[in-house]
Amino acid sequence: MTWAAIATSNGAPAVRAYDGDVSAPYRSPLLSFPDAVASGDADGPDQGIAWHYGDPVGEQRAAVRSAALFDRSHRGLIAVTGPDRLTWLNTLTSQLLTGLGEGASTEALVLSPNGHVEHHMGVTEIGEITYLDTEPTDTAGLLKYLTMMVFWSKVELTEPDLAQLRVIGPKTSEIVSATGLLDAPVDRAVPLGAGGFARPTAGGVDLFVPLIALANTAAALTAAGARAAGSWAADALRIESRTPRLGIDTDEKTIPNEVTWLAEAVHLNKGCYRGQETVARVNNLGRPPRKLVLLHLDGSADRLPAPGSTVTTAEGRVVGRIGTVAHHHEDGPIALAMIKRSLPAGTPLLADGVDAAVDPDDLVDETPSGPPQSALDRRTFTDIRRR
Repeated sequence: MTWAAIATSNGAPAVRAYDGDVSAPYRSPLLSFPDAVASGDADGPDQGIAWHYGDPVGEQRAAVRSAALFDRSHRGLIAVTGPDRLTWLNTLTSQLLTGLGEGASTEALVLSPNGHVEHHMGVTEIGEITYLDTEPTDTAGLLKYLTMMVFWSKVELTEPDLAQLRVIGPKTSEIVSATGLLDAPVDRAVPLGAGGFARPTAGGVDLFVPLIALANTAAALTAAGARAAGSWAADALRIESRTPRLGIDTDEKTIPNEVTWLAEAVHLNKGCYRGQETVARVNNLGRPPRKLVLLHLDGSADRLPAPGSTVTTAEGRVVGRIGTVAHHHEDGPIALAMIKRSLPAGTPLLADGVDAAVDPDDLVDETPSGPPQSALDRRTFTDIRRR
């Protein structure tokens, strides 16, 4: 099964109708940028884009102090058209979408009947098209599910030839304006003159540009002052903000209440949708079984924990799972981990054999016994693994 080309006559980007789930391995043109180093994981979620451009620490600092350009062109993008698109998507997802206005953007989930997260997507409504952007590893699965759920609804699923770039940092507006892509900061999604659209994101802007213009657009942004940044920098900043990625920081048991998606991708007062009962019950009780936390890792260790490996106590009891791992420009080695909520605050941990400690801001203690921990005590790091 393949994608079938469909011609357009209104100046919009060409689209390809979905007829299966096969896609060729992707290689971004930004890998030809100076000092680009591709991901070493051939089967990883960021295959096809740069891991870094020679200085991952400097790339992170650019996102904080000026502006960094992140290549997200490997992500999937699905366009949903037709008069029933919003009511149809509303019945299938965790988000209230029936009133999504022109230029609005949000996030949504598809849950299992038991409330476990199966798909996560960004949602943007512009020009009578609802765009769903997804993890590169989840696009085919989401398309397959949506295709099966069309039935008699008046909707059509296509894949636009648009690629995503993200610019983050305090100088984002100045730099993007200098390229002529946008005249002013955006607070809603707006069309781009050469095709595609822009939408606001935390600390910056997402640009969805025609795939054939991806390299030139990225070059214009870097010429205007944005610093090209790889997936290493993106991961480090994402860990800091506790933002999960589907399939990396989540597993088949994850429910929205355990991660930040409860606030960002779930509407607690909308009508019925698959998995709603679990979300509502746990939200009313206020105690999900696990919590996504930031782990500080022992910087003296000669390796980082592997994503998917276990988090254990000193006695060897498994209490969690490692997700994204990266070196942060200020905090050193850090990771996201899904940890049992019942874990007492301050428990010394091992992350795949590396000493670890939960960030004080993420501590959960159901039975507090003393003053709150206000700072991380790194002296505990070497106690466990040297026993």
